[in-house]
Amino acid sequence: MAKETERRLFIRSGLGLAALLALTGVAWLPTPAASARRLRPPGALEEQDYLSACIKCGQCVQVCPVSALQLADLGDGYGIGAPYIDARTQACDFSCDAVQCILACPTGALTYHKPTDLETRVGMPVAHAPVLLAKKQDPEPTLNLKERMGVARLTRPDLCLARQGKGHKGPAREAGFTGKMRFMSVDRWKPIPLNDHAFETEICDLCVRTCPIEGAIRLVPLAAGGMTPEVLEPCLGCGVCEMACPTEPAAITILPREGWKDA
Repeated sequence: MAKETERRLFIRSGLGLAALLALTGVAWLPTPAASARRLRPPGALEEQDYLSACIKCGQCVQVCPVSALQLADLGDGYGIGAPYIDARTQACDFSCDAVQCILACPTGALTYHKPTDLETRVGMPVAHAPVLLAKKQDPEPTLNLKERMGVARLTRPDLCLARQGKGHKGPAREAGFTGKMRFMSVDRWKPIPLNDHAFETEICDLCVRTCPIEGAIRLVPLAAGGMTPEVLEPCLGCGVCEMACPTEPAAITILPREGWKDA
């Protein structure tokens, strides 16, 4: 009996140690990447509120017409399982008009109407209801979004073709790129592969041509010649300009969860 009791105690101790090590490992893995910035879907709450409210159900992922949403893995630390957008791979171009990810969210992690007791950082609210170019002729051309996802910035000006006085001819991206977006000249409702749409410009303006929001970006002349993209306050940070930029890496990128700041 003594040997049997010792054996049981040994097994229990081993199982307890294994459980402790497993819990320790799970607790340790997320910490290094817990502060990594991700571009969240439209209508997302501030990061901590978003991570608290999101139940990682994936319903927003399922309804996105361009499959822009991904679920974060272990490398995202505390954000594991939370939806995010990799704009260079696939941006949110508002192809669904009504922003179906928000409608599909069961918890309010994505919402049109943020509760008044939750934080709203300076620069995140948009000054006016954003006008979606695809709906410009509709009786109600605006999106219901009240806050931006981030802000586009010319983070690599030395790569920008417009600043070099160069144009672009052909597909926006390299062969094999699978990103999609909606082109009004093709089909209002059905997004097509970005590379199925050819461009031909004397001065590259793909970031302006593809932007889905009215007045969010324009080209302005440089004193030394050439043109440069200028991002304006209506920018929502959807990532289309980053996805469509023909340079590698992209000259213009999205700063996730960045508020608007006047120059």
